[in-house]
Amino acid sequence: MAAHAPKPSRRKPPEPAQVRIDRVGSEGDGIAKLPDGTPLYLPFTLPGETVTARPLQSRGDGWHAFAETIADATDARVEPPCRHFGRCGGCVLQHWRDSDYRAWKAGLVSYALRQAGFATPPDPMPFVPGLPGERRRIDFAVRRTTGRIILGLHEQRSAEVIDITDCLVLHPALMALLGPLRALLQGLNAVRREGSIVINLLDSGPDMLLRTDAALTLEDRIALTDFARDHGLPRVSQTLGGDTPETIGLLRPPTTTLSGVSVRPPPGVFLQATAEGERAIVEAVLNGMPGKITSKTRVAELYAGCGTLTFALAGKVRVAAFEGDTATIGALKQAINQGGVAGRIEAFQRDLARQPLSAKELKAFAAVVLDPPHGGAAAQIGQIAAAGVPTVVYVSCNPATLSRDARMLNGAGYTLAAVTVIDQFLWSARVESVSVFRRT
Repeated sequence: MAAHAPKPSRRKPPEPAQVRIDRVGSEGDGIAKLPDGTPLYLPFTLPGETVTARPLQSRGDGWHAFAETIADATDARVEPPCRHFGRCGGCVLQHWRDSDYRAWKAGLVSYALRQAGFATPPDPMPFVPGLPGERRRIDFAVRRTTGRIILGLHEQRSAEVIDITDCLVLHPALMALLGPLRALLQGLNAVRREGSIVINLLDSGPDMLLRTDAALTLEDRIALTDFARDHGLPRVSQTLGGDTPETIGLLRPPTTTLSGVSVRPPPGVFLQATAEGERAIVEAVLNGMPGKITSKTRVAELYAGCGTLTFALAGKVRVAAFEGDTATIGALKQAINQGGVAGRIEAFQRDLARQPLSAKELKAFAAVVLDPPHGGAAAQIGQIAAAGVPTVVYVSCNPATLSRDARMLNGAGYTLAAVTVIDQFLWSARVESVSVFRRT
């Protein structure tokens, strides 16, 4: 494992010291304390290990540190399977035994809910593991250096991009594109110094969005269209400086199926990271629906996206779906109309951060399902709590914001009925969960 030490802090750090790792924190770092109680955060260390820590950068009330030596390694330490581990910022926990790693991820969710005031369900909570080769999304940085293209992920806590030639978490269909992508990018005039690439693996093939730092030339457009044709991409799009993406080549409709309904997502849209993770989330949400529902029961779905949960819910209840992004809500509405489910779903464009649904509006629903972004639902959750909706199903990708928002539900008299933990982001510090709250 080629772990690289970050640059030292401008403020003089403490002297190196031998410390014992107490636990792994929420970002995947081992946490220890100096003799005076100052916390240290040490990447790639594990609970119970004794290490020689060299503090480098101030971090909150403590120091980000580098483990110069590990004198007493735990038997839970394993050989990382990826040669990029230790530099690439995508994975932080490949060195931990699977059983301990999974227990830690479940513990992040359990701790978050306990901090919100809930007694979590008896252990073990349902846990859906992530497996290698499942990730169906690339979000890679691009850098042009003298004579070559670097394509990969940022080094941990650094702007440096680590060139990735292989990745164990990526779906094989995306892995097969890495070499050809480098050759393509090498010849593009529109990538002068830097850019990025987002590819979603849809049912119709890999859908690519290229962000560049210069305008495309005619030769670039031809090269991108040829690349799409040669490698089975249904669509290739480009954006410059955050502009609305432009479709450069459309060889066939870029479509994916969500609970039996064909959807045409906009370029670069957020979709669940793995197919198995999506299935697990959908199942947990449906299992969380109220016990007594009819075909006329109404459910509010907030942060609906392209319909990952919308169409599954519509098989059981009537859905009012709310989404703020213009392109995404457009794709959802198109799928509703073409999928023959317009009688079951109403879709509304609404920025829930600026204009949350009011408690009065929410009282019309038997349940609320929400899948907010990483920052949670701070503007919306108070209205949900005030409305007293009988069931709230919260899909979270961030235990910290789940804890903050769930605290509001606890204060409004909700109890925790069920929790499912889904590891869509294998070997990272991120974890997905579905929590079901009831109010009687």
